[in-house]
Amino acid sequence: MFWELEGTAYASITGPETRTGIAPVPEGATFVGIEFAVGTWLRAVPTPALVDHGVELPDATRWSFRLGGVRWETPGPDDAEALVDRLVRSGAVVRDPLVTEVRRGHRPAVSGRTVERRFRAATGLTQGAVRQIVRARKASALLAVGVPVADVVSRIEYFDEPHLARTLRRYVGRTARQLREGTGGAIALDLYQPTAS
Repeated sequence: MFWELEGTAYASITGPETRTGIAPVPEGATFVGIEFAVGTWLRAVPTPALVDHGVELPDATRWSFRLGGVRWETPGPDDAEALVDRLVRSGAVVRDPLVTEVRRGHRPAVSGRTVERRFRAATGLTQGAVRQIVRARKASALLAVGVPVADVVSRIEYFDEPHLARTLRRYVGRTARQLREGTGGAIALDLYQPTAS
Protein backbone atom coordinates (compact mmCIF):
# COMPACT_ATOMS: atom_id res chain seq x y z
CA MET A 1 0.00 0.00 0.00
CA PHE A 2 1.31 3.44 -0.94
CA TRP A 3 -0.27 6.62 0.29
CA GLU A 4 0.40 10.30 0.66
CA LEU A 5 -0.98 12.64 3.28
CA GLU A 6 -0.17 16.34 3.61
CA GLY A 7 2.94 16.00 1.44
CA THR A 8 4.39 12.99 3.29
CA ALA A 9 4.67 9.64 1.49
CA TYR A 10 4.26 6.24 3.13
CA ALA A 11 4.61 2.63 2.00
CA SER A 12 3.64 -0.53 3.85
CA ILE A 13 2.96 -4.22 3.45
CA THR A 14 -0.04 -5.79 5.13
CA GLY A 15 -0.70 -9.46 5.38
CA PRO A 16 -3.76 -11.65 5.19
CA GLU A 17 -6.41 -10.99 7.81
CA THR A 18 -8.17 -13.74 9.71
CA ARG A 19 -10.79 -11.44 11.17
CA THR A 20 -12.52 -8.20 10.36
CA GLY A 21 -10.68 -4.96 10.87
CA ILE A 22 -10.90 -1.27 10.13
CA ALA A 23 -8.37 0.42 7.89
CA PRO A 24 -7.85 4.07 8.76
CA VAL A 25 -8.47 6.34 5.79
CA PRO A 26 -7.45 9.89 6.69
CA GLU A 27 -9.33 12.64 4.88
CA GLY A 28 -7.29 14.06 2.05
CA ALA A 29 -5.01 11.03 1.70
CA THR A 30 -4.42 9.42 -1.69
CA PHE A 31 -3.85 5.66 -1.93
CA VAL A 32 -2.50 3.10 -4.38
CA GLY A 33 -2.81 -0.53 -3.34
CA ILE A 34 -1.63 -3.77 -4.86
CA GLU A 35 -3.23 -7.05 -3.80
CA PHE A 36 -1.45 -10.30 -4.59
CA ALA A 37 -3.24 -13.53 -5.39
CA VAL A 38 -3.33 -16.21 -2.71
CA GLY A 39 0.02 -17.99 -2.75
CA THR A 40 2.01 -14.98 -4.01
CA TRP A 41 4.24 -13.00 -1.67
CA LEU A 42 7.19 -10.64 -1.36
CA ARG A 43 10.43 -12.53 -0.74
CA ALA A 44 11.68 -9.81 1.65
CA VAL A 45 8.80 -10.38 4.11
CA PRO A 46 7.45 -13.92 4.69
CA THR A 47 3.65 -13.93 4.58
CA PRO A 48 3.24 -15.89 7.86
CA ALA A 49 4.98 -12.99 9.65
CA LEU A 50 2.31 -10.60 8.31
CA VAL A 51 -0.89 -12.42 9.31
CA ASP A 52 -3.26 -9.86 10.90
CA HIS A 53 -0.74 -7.01 10.76
CA GLY A 54 1.83 -5.34 8.57
CA VAL A 55 5.10 -3.45 8.38
CA GLU A 56 5.92 0.05 7.23
CA LEU A 57 8.64 0.24 4.60
CA PRO A 58 11.55 2.56 5.34
CA ASP A 59 12.65 5.61 3.38
CA ALA A 60 9.41 6.04 1.43
CA THR A 61 9.17 9.17 -0.68
CA ARG A 62 6.78 10.35 -3.34
CA TRP A 63 9.21 8.92 -5.92
CA SER A 64 10.63 5.74 -4.35
CA PHE A 65 10.60 3.22 -1.51
CA ARG A 66 13.00 0.60 -0.20
CA LEU A 67 12.17 -3.12 -0.23
CA GLY A 68 14.67 -5.91 0.43
CA GLY A 69 17.61 -3.51 0.31
CA VAL A 70 16.64 -2.22 -3.16
CA ARG A 71 15.12 1.12 -4.03
CA TRP A 72 12.00 0.89 -6.23
CA GLU A 73 9.93 3.55 -7.96
CA THR A 74 6.73 4.39 -6.09
CA PRO A 75 3.79 3.51 -8.34
CA GLY A 76 0.79 5.61 -9.20
CA PRO A 77 -2.62 4.18 -10.08
CA ASP A 78 -1.65 3.77 -13.73
CA ASP A 79 1.69 2.02 -13.25
CA ALA A 80 1.17 -0.38 -10.33
CA GLU A 81 1.17 -3.34 -12.74
CA ALA A 82 4.52 -2.21 -14.14
CA LEU A 83 5.97 -2.24 -10.61
CA VAL A 84 4.64 -5.77 -10.03
CA ASP A 85 6.17 -6.88 -13.33
CA ARG A 86 9.58 -5.48 -12.28
CA LEU A 87 9.29 -7.12 -8.85
CA VAL A 88 8.45 -10.48 -10.46
CA ARG A 89 11.30 -10.27 -12.98
CA SER A 90 13.78 -9.43 -10.19
CA GLY A 91 12.60 -12.35 -8.02
CA ALA A 92 11.28 -10.03 -5.28
CA VAL A 93 7.77 -11.43 -5.81
CA VAL A 94 7.39 -15.19 -5.75
CA ARG A 95 4.51 -17.64 -6.12
CA ASP A 96 4.12 -21.24 -5.07
CA PRO A 97 2.55 -23.03 -8.07
CA LEU A 98 1.36 -25.82 -5.76
CA VAL A 99 -0.96 -23.35 -3.99
CA THR A 100 -2.41 -22.26 -7.33
CA GLU A 101 -2.88 -25.89 -8.33
CA VAL A 102 -4.67 -26.73 -5.07
CA ARG A 103 -6.88 -23.61 -5.29
CA ARG A 104 -7.98 -24.73 -8.75
CA GLY A 105 -9.12 -28.04 -7.28
CA HIS A 106 -6.22 -30.19 -8.47
CA ARG A 107 -4.64 -32.86 -6.28
CA PRO A 108 -0.85 -32.60 -6.44
CA ALA A 109 1.32 -35.73 -6.28
CA VAL A 110 2.55 -34.97 -2.74
CA SER A 111 1.18 -35.83 0.69
CA GLY A 112 -1.61 -33.84 2.33
CA ARG A 113 0.83 -32.74 5.04
CA THR A 114 3.21 -31.37 2.41
CA VAL A 115 0.37 -29.50 0.72
CA GLU A 116 -0.76 -27.95 4.02
CA ARG A 117 2.81 -27.03 5.04
CA ARG A 118 3.50 -25.32 1.71
CA PHE A 119 0.08 -23.65 1.71
CA ARG A 120 0.77 -22.19 5.17
CA ALA A 121 4.28 -21.10 4.21
CA ALA A 122 2.97 -19.30 1.11
CA THR A 123 -0.20 -17.77 2.54
CA GLY A 124 0.21 -17.66 6.31
CA LEU A 125 -3.18 -19.39 6.55
CA THR A 126 -4.59 -22.89 6.39
CA GLN A 127 -6.52 -24.04 3.33
CA GLY A 128 -9.66 -24.11 5.48
CA ALA A 129 -9.22 -20.50 6.59
CA VAL A 130 -8.78 -19.33 3.00
CA ARG A 131 -11.91 -21.23 1.94
CA GLN A 132 -13.91 -19.61 4.78
CA ILE A 133 -12.70 -16.12 3.86
CA VAL A 134 -13.53 -16.65 0.18
CA ARG A 135 -17.00 -17.93 1.08
CA ALA A 136 -17.62 -14.94 3.37
CA ARG A 137 -16.61 -12.53 0.58
CA LYS A 138 -18.91 -14.26 -1.90
CA ALA A 139 -21.79 -14.21 0.58
CA SER A 140 -21.19 -10.53 1.37
CA ALA A 141 -21.12 -9.56 -2.27
CA LEU A 142 -24.36 -11.45 -2.97
CA LEU A 143 -26.09 -9.82 0.00
CA ALA A 144 -24.84 -6.39 -1.11
CA VAL A 145 -26.61 -6.78 -4.47
CA GLY A 146 -29.89 -7.80 -2.82
CA VAL A 147 -29.85 -11.60 -2.87
CA PRO A 148 -32.12 -12.86 -0.04
CA VAL A 149 -30.34 -14.39 2.97
CA ALA A 150 -31.94 -17.82 2.48
CA ASP A 151 -30.72 -17.89 -1.14
CA VAL A 152 -27.19 -16.94 -0.06
CA VAL A 153 -27.20 -19.74 2.53
CA SER A 154 -28.23 -22.19 -0.18
CA ARG A 155 -25.92 -20.89 -2.94
CA ILE A 156 -22.78 -20.70 -0.79
CA GLU A 157 -23.74 -23.90 1.09
CA TYR A 158 -23.79 -22.61 4.65
CA PHE A 159 -25.39 -24.96 7.16
CA ASP A 160 -28.02 -22.38 8.14
CA GLU A 161 -28.58 -18.63 8.61
CA PRO A 162 -26.86 -18.48 12.05
CA HIS A 163 -23.77 -20.11 10.48
CA LEU A 164 -23.76 -17.38 7.82
CA ALA A 165 -24.28 -14.70 10.49
CA ARG A 166 -21.29 -15.92 12.54
CA THR A 167 -19.09 -16.01 9.47
CA LEU A 168 -20.11 -12.49 8.41
CA ARG A 169 -19.40 -11.14 11.91
CA ARG A 170 -15.96 -12.73 11.99
CA TYR A 171 -14.67 -12.06 8.49
CA VAL A 172 -16.65 -9.05 7.29
CA GLY A 173 -17.75 -7.23 10.44
CA ARG A 174 -21.25 -6.67 9.09
CA THR A 175 -24.64 -8.28 9.47
CA ALA A 176 -26.62 -9.54 6.50
CA ARG A 177 -29.01 -6.61 6.99
CA GLN A 178 -26.15 -4.06 6.94
CA LEU A 179 -24.79 -5.59 3.74
CA ARG A 180 -28.22 -5.60 2.06
CA GLU A 181 -28.95 -2.01 3.14
CA GLY A 182 -25.44 -0.72 2.43
CA THR A 183 -25.01 0.56 5.97
CA GLY A 184 -22.12 0.19 8.40
CA GLY A 185 -19.48 2.06 6.39
CA ALA A 186 -17.37 1.38 3.34
CA ILE A 187 -16.35 -2.18 2.60
CA ALA A 188 -14.13 -3.70 -0.08
CA LEU A 189 -16.02 -6.35 -2.04
CA ASP A 190 -14.46 -5.86 -5.45
CA LEU A 191 -12.83 -9.30 -5.62
CA TYR A 192 -16.09 -11.04 -6.39
CA GLN A 193 -18.54 -9.52 -8.83
CA PRO A 194 -21.80 -11.42 -8.35
CA THR A 195 -25.16 -10.90 -9.96
CA ALA A 196 -28.43 -11.00 -8.12
CA SER A 197 -29.93 -13.51 -10.57
